[in-house]
Amino acid sequence: MIDRPWIDLFPGVQRRRIALTERIYQMEVRLAAGSHVPLHSHPEDQVAYIVRGRLRFQLGDEIIEASAGSSVAIPGGTPHAVWTLEDTLAIDTFSPPRADYLRIDGDV
Repeated sequence: MIDRPWIDLFPGVQRRRIALTERIYQMEVRLAAGSHVPLHSHPEDQVAYIVRGRLRFQLGDEIIEASAGSSVAIPGGTPHAVWTLEDTLAIDTFSPPRADYLRIDGDV
């Protein structure tokens, strides 16, 4: 694996790609306690796996808390947001790969 740089997404939220195929994009995400990912959606399916820490997800009208060892599946097109309850490391996987992230990574 090439050691890729961390990229700022939002204040206190950084990502770096760890795997890429034609059908998946996988990244590590570091989230500082108190950080927030605003409500958004994208067409790709997403699975977030919490390595350590604790997050609160809004998926449509549903609120879910996830801690180390749990995962959250987010179907494409679902509005979602995240609040970081404690310093967290997560692995996010998207299918298909997100074209916007590939552009930022310099692959498109």
